[in-house]
Amino acid sequence: MDEKASSGRLPERDRPWVMRTYAGHSSAAATNALFRRNLAKGQTGLSVAFDLPTQTGYDPDHELAAGEVGRVGVPVAHLGDMRALFDGLPLADMNTSMTINAPAMWLLALYGTVGLEQNAELARCAGTTQNDIIKEYLSRGTYIFPPAASLRLTADVVSYTLREMPRWNPVNICSYHLQEAGATPVQEVGFALATAVAVLDAVRDSGQVPAERMGDVVQRISFFVNAGVRFVEEIAKMRAFGVLWDEITRDRYGVGEAKQRRFRYGVQVNSLGLTEAQPENNIQRIVLEMLGVTMSRDARARAVQLPAWNEALGLPRPWDQQWSLRMQQVLAYESDLLEYPDIFAGSHVMTALVDEIVTGARVELDKVLELGGVVAAVETGYLKSALVASLAERRGRMESGADVVVGVNRFTETEPSPLTAAGAEAVEQVDPAVEAAAADGVRRWRADRDAAAVDAALARLRADAATTTNLMPATLECVRTGVTTGEWAGALRQVFGEYRAPTGLAGATGTSGDPGLAAVRERVTATARELGSGRLRLLVGKPGLDGHSNGAEQIAVRARDAGFEVVYQGIRLTAGQIVAAAVEEDVDLVGLSVLSGSHLAAVPAVLDGLRTAGRADLPVVVGGIIPAGDADTLRAAGVARVFTPKDFALTGIIDDLVTVIRRANDLP
Repeated sequence: MDEKASSGRLPERDRPWVMRTYAGHSSAAATNALFRRNLAKGQTGLSVAFDLPTQTGYDPDHELAAGEVGRVGVPVAHLGDMRALFDGLPLADMNTSMTINAPAMWLLALYGTVGLEQNAELARCAGTTQNDIIKEYLSRGTYIFPPAASLRLTADVVSYTLREMPRWNPVNICSYHLQEAGATPVQEVGFALATAVAVLDAVRDSGQVPAERMGDVVQRISFFVNAGVRFVEEIAKMRAFGVLWDEITRDRYGVGEAKQRRFRYGVQVNSLGLTEAQPENNIQRIVLEMLGVTMSRDARARAVQLPAWNEALGLPRPWDQQWSLRMQQVLAYESDLLEYPDIFAGSHVMTALVDEIVTGARVELDKVLELGGVVAAVETGYLKSALVASLAERRGRMESGADVVVGVNRFTETEPSPLTAAGAEAVEQVDPAVEAAAADGVRRWRADRDAAAVDAALARLRADAATTTNLMPATLECVRTGVTTGEWAGALRQVFGEYRAPTGLAGATGTSGDPGLAAVRERVTATARELGSGRLRLLVGKPGLDGHSNGAEQIAVRARDAGFEVVYQGIRLTAGQIVAAAVEEDVDLVGLSVLSGSHLAAVPAVLDGLRTAGRADLPVVVGGIIPAGDADTLRAAGVARVFTPKDFALTGIIDDLVTVIRRANDLP
């Protein structure tokens, strides 16, 4: 007998997963250079990060784009930018993942057009558009249109790729941000599968795909998941995903071929679980989280991208991304992980854990379907409230010490880290001139086009949007005539409208078991009494395009539990809207949350607005991923407090807010 066979090893090693790093910043040319360096280091696929204006359908010169251009990804405003992004990279031979959702159709049209310009056959192009809009309403915040219209765009993309790009994954059902927003493993599986059902139902009901081809649709649906540090539970979660996906696609959609029902997924391990305190601990967290999606061969990810150790500090540098790529390569090529069949087969512990998650996820899925499906569950606020409540419970466990986070709430004694000794040099810095260059560039692009052709293309897009016509042909015409990202999205905004998602605060419950909350509540009541008002009023504001609202929502929930009246109008607000709300609501404090790195533009704009409105006396605090030097700059500009991820104790933060109000009003 073969020695490997007798030892339980595979006759041949399992093939490694596609290895990616999530990359993009500053400009298309700078990102192209970064792609080339990463590919030269052994990366086997591209994962494109787009900046927030691109993700939300705005051009670089739009008011809401101020401070956001090129900061968390690459700006792509038109076909010229997409050409520069992939210059010299043969798209027919690449596997490209694009984290893009609301304007996924637009970016895919740009990508395909560049491919054709390279003489690539679209049928050979492989990759993925994330194109999962549901989780945007719940956690990430880069939605544009109402849910039903957004699902229509998704169904149109699925139908188009089925005909023209059969190797492309047109949608990547994304549970990653659900976990970051608070989802338990059961909720993550149940809610993500409810989204998948909504997408497949929309494709089936659109009439664009014959019933006999639903198996071809199902086999191109992929998933994008999160993997936390509880890696045994994560292994069970992924196996549970596979069990339920096989069941749903067989029973609900009649897919008979087992290969077409295979659960296919890529993963980015948990970025928001990384800590600013003792950031060197993030290395072992990333490795453990990677094991959660690679150890079980029967539930192994087919594409992996890892965050960098310093993502809680700011934008990673190329060297930091290289370190994360090397982690993948050591596991795949130095260890013996890929030499064995599934090492959990027959484990009664794993089987029981999988069964537990499957049972709970079925309950969650059935609950969503009983509400009328995932769109109804979004519009009623059910899903958002469930996630806000789950995250509040998780934060409460961390604050109480029931959940240990090494270096944050336990084992906090530390030596100075040589990794961060360089201060601001420990993260990538985006040149502020990038935004001005991008704005000038898009204005020049508009000036050099055939204006009549652009107007005709946009008119066709609006006309088709008012019917049930597949919007991909009109979108491709927009690409060819030089329409910009903001113009394409703007035309559809005129037809579909723009959506404001529920905040989830109304149905969320806080952590009343915190023993320190009673004392803070007494301070809130006493301060309101001394000021002669019924209740202290806090405005929580999200300026700019940053849609990661989890932290802002948790502050709002805890402040409300402490006795504040909280004004929270959701994400994506201009400085003028925040100032107007602060004045009209006569608040005692403004709290701004910025995680995109645009704080040096967004916060001064609010401070200037308050001065103009005659409310320079109104105290402002800021929370977000803010380097120490930037925090000093904000305080010098007039910000009363700056909170960063190391400030994890919510009740303590609320107590600080009371102190800020008292000092601003000269109370002892």
